[in-house]
Amino acid sequence: MQRAGWSSGTPSPVLAVGGAFIDRTPPWLKNFAVNNFGTHDKQILLAGIAVVLLVLSMLIGVLLVRRVMAALVLFVVLVAVAGAAVISRPHASGVDLVPLLLGALVGLWTLSIWRRRLLTEPAGQSRHTDEPGNTEPVARAMVDRRRVLGAALGAVVVGALMTTAGRAISGSARAVQQARAAFVVPKVPRPVTVPAGASVGVPGVTPFIVPSDEFYRIDTALVVPQVNPDTWRLRVTGMVEHEVEVDWPTLQTKPMQDAMITLMCVSNEVGGSLNGNTIWTGWPVRELLAEAGVKPGADMVLSTSADGWTAGTPLSALTDNRNALVAVAMDGQALPPEHGFPARIVVPGLYGYVSATKWVTELKVTTYAKDQGYWTPRGWSQMGPVKTSSRIDVPQNGTQVKPGANGKVAVAGVAWAQHRGVKAVQVRIDNGPWQTARLGTDASIDAWRQWVYEWPATKGQHTIAVRATDDTGAVQTSVQAAPAPNGSSGYDTITVTVG
Repeated sequence: MQRAGWSSGTPSPVLAVGGAFIDRTPPWLKNFAVNNFGTHDKQILLAGIAVVLLVLSMLIGVLLVRRVMAALVLFVVLVAVAGAAVISRPHASGVDLVPLLLGALVGLWTLSIWRRRLLTEPAGQSRHTDEPGNTEPVARAMVDRRRVLGAALGAVVVGALMTTAGRAISGSARAVQQARAAFVVPKVPRPVTVPAGASVGVPGVTPFIVPSDEFYRIDTALVVPQVNPDTWRLRVTGMVEHEVEVDWPTLQTKPMQDAMITLMCVSNEVGGSLNGNTIWTGWPVRELLAEAGVKPGADMVLSTSADGWTAGTPLSALTDNRNALVAVAMDGQALPPEHGFPARIVVPGLYGYVSATKWVTELKVTTYAKDQGYWTPRGWSQMGPVKTSSRIDVPQNGTQVKPGANGKVAVAGVAWAQHRGVKAVQVRIDNGPWQTARLGTDASIDAWRQWVYEWPATKGQHTIAVRATDDTGAVQTSVQAAPAPNGSSGYDTITVTVG
């Protein structure tokens, strides 16, 4: 069991249905959700599921008036669908069905009460329907409408019970909060700091080190897993000489190091902000794999999170000289639950969908021929190397700008080419020549670089584009490509008016 609480699966019916929906989401729909809702995509999905559930619950209430069998059939189907979703989730067991079954029993009890009330004649109404001036049909119609409304509202309550029952008893974040509060970031022999000049000092540019509470979060977890470090284990399995298991106290005794690494989501559009740079602290993955002894023929490591999500990472990226870490801290603090507490994987140079496993519980040494990560069978490429790219942060697209006292406008942003490094950034105004921008100090080949171009602006509307060159001499491509299947490409381009 990895999470705080009695269940290791997903006992909440709504969360289980949402997880099953995400598992079957095609790349185009995933991109649509991320691009339009950003990090709020999960809240939108949960809200949509809740609305559908409430509508179906009200429909059950309405059917209860005249077509009780249809109401019961719809109720049973609703419970069955939710049950199938619950039992299909990673780490699921029969105990995960308990909240749903309890909610279903309460639902049947509530429906039976409303059914009996509907069959009871209103008190004070005449049984004779042939008396002159009899108003019983009108009165009964009014009462029936009230009862239909009551039944529908009762069914809504049942739906709410089914929605919240699982979540209410699925565990608490208290143990995680206490563990984080007690955690002391291990000392490292060579602490990494931000070099002077890394920031170009232009207001509005993304901070060189992004605070953890502002760091982007893209994953498939509808609710952040609360992983209790007291029960957490990280296992190395598969094509190894012997399996290794590391618990939380043992991990903290391992030789840690700092690494400044920019993470990147493959769903990031050109000019998008689904990336972030910070200092990570952790144990090199290559040392963990060395303890297990990797067998010949392996070429991939399948990492698994506490919620069952998987990533297929090239073995070479975890065993070469790059700073691939089992990270326990970011920006000098324990990992927030949203970013993988108690431990996660961080690999420079690869998009997160093939490397950045949060709440990591297993590293399976294997091959691409035998296994694949979560997103690969859903249309994304296997390897996922980050493409050289750049972004304009200021000025913003579509805005009106005024030159400064020096008659110039600062055009600035960030550029990245993780594990290759950024050598140069150039800016083009309209269809003019490419002009060289000033770069902030290089902190690491795995970190982005800020840049600024002091533009001698002229009045009118102008189009501004940016491109980067990595340390190998490769220039960012101008070819426009969508995120799927291996990351977006093209120049970030904006239009501004100088007034």
